[in-house]
Amino acid sequence: MQAMRVMDGKAACGLMEPLTALVVRAGAAILAVNRAAMQVEGKQDGSPVTEADLAADRIIGEGLAALAPDVPTLSEERTQAASPPFRDSFFLIDPLDGTKEFVAGRDEFTVNVALVTNGIPLLGIVSAPALGLLWRGVVGHGAERLRIDGAVAGSAEPIHTRALPKPGEPWIAAVSRSHGDARSEAFIDERPGAVRRTLGSAVKFGRIAEGTADIYPRFGPTSEWDVGAGCAVVTAAGGRVTDGQGGEIRFGQRTGNFLVPEFIAWGDPSAVRTY
Repeated sequence: MQAMRVMDGKAACGLMEPLTALVVRAGAAILAVNRAAMQVEGKQDGSPVTEADLAADRIIGEGLAALAPDVPTLSEERTQAASPPFRDSFFLIDPLDGTKEFVAGRDEFTVNVALVTNGIPLLGIVSAPALGLLWRGVVGHGAERLRIDGAVAGSAEPIHTRALPKPGEPWIAAVSRSHGDARSEAFIDERPGAVRRTLGSAVKFGRIAEGTADIYPRFGPTSEWDVGAGCAVVTAAGGRVTDGQGGEIRFGQRTGNFLVPEFIAWGDPSAVRTY
């Protein structure tokens, strides 16, 4: 049996440019799909899947097989091929996060790719092709935001999460357009003067990472591929993503499902100790 690779931060940094190019290509393929004429099918869990999801997944899957053939992958569209628990390193992929947003004609959908090592997201790329934005980072090496135009990525600018709001200043809470729950709403209400910013897909993680939002709570189950890339980007940008009790989230370790029961993305890690 072929040994798997353990990818560290240095190796992740070496993969960042080719992975970014791959994600940008996948985003361009999504934008090329005619949403008015495409076929929408339902998966076993009731979520939609389109030809855009499958086209992006094909581009990313083939690209990763060429870039790192000895690193396994877990993709939303190919879970039947996964063999958890994953040890060492693996790629975690959501080729089109926010399919409901995409089908509805909105622009807040993303392509998410993460590199996970020993259960912890190390590298993350979150691309919002219709918004012309891409957020990326490697934990311990910083985070960046890029402008993208079709299949072309522009120059990168460093980004960082922002500090905890001072007394009297409002918290900016990123909230989901498609998924809401009473516990998340109550949690936000506990933040002084909280202002809700409704966003779709993993764009919420990007806004935390760039410092335009402070917190993103989700006290309901979501899938690992929805969270992994955003977790790496937020952490690389100086923030933290925890479970609902402020503890660590580990990825690829479950054998029964790929669900994250709940999480909170924090712009300022010091806020974890105060909530």
